Amino acid sequence: MDDQNTHPEKSLRSLAMPSPQTSEPLSRRLAGGWRRLRRLVLARRRLLAAGLAGLAVLTGVRAASLPPVDTVPVLVAADDLAGGATVAADDLTTVDLPEESVPAGAVTAAEDVDGRTLAAPVRRGEPLTDVRLLAPGILAGYPGMVAAPVRVADPAAVRLLSVGDRIDLVAVAPDGGPASVVAASVPVVAVPGSAPAGAAEDGLVGGALVVVAVPEDGALALAEASVRAVISVVLRD
Repeated sequence: MDDQNTHPEKSLRSLAMPSPQTSEPLSRRLAGGWRRLRRLVLARRRLLAAGLAGLAVLTGVRAASLPPVDTVPVLVAADDLAGGATVAADDLTTVDLPEESVPAGAVTAAEDVDGRTLAAPVRRGEPLTDVRLLAPGILAGYPGMVAAPVRVADPAAVRLLSVGDRIDLVAVAPDGGPASVVAASVPVVAVPGSAPAGAAEDGLVGGALVVVAVPEDGALALAEASVRAVISVVLRD
């Protein structure tokens, strides 16, 4: 029996592995592949350049054909603003934001915030929203007036009132006598609510509060009348 038949494992390994004379180093094969690829690219560089140019033109055409994004003008802070600051027109600037990016309650008109007070700091470029602003004071729209709380004897009469109503406040002495108007056609600026049921019986002050806007001297007259008289309310048109 010859040597090939006696050692089959050696015969299989010799077939699977190239001989040293025919093997080529990996680095040389990679270098050869890179040179072939480079020659291929150089040979077709004009075709590749034309394809890339066409792709760029197609991309530009598709971008130009997209529908325009709907935007909304929104007021943003022109600079950092501190909490408690009074907002002026110079503190704000207008930017156009996509509709889906506009926060809820965003302010779009400068006249809606001019003179309002910030409830918290606002960063430069931040959209101004309603939650960043304190509510207008109860005397907004009544320059030169003061707010005077008055306790009206009949809480049911106060429940008929709403902010903005014009009323007369009438004073009557507790032991009777003529009634007198201590405030005529004054606007109601707040209705805090009536005292709880049974308050008068428990020794607490009864009736209900109503806040009206009056001149400063009118507030003094109302304060004096509230101490010495019972106050009633007359609703005007």
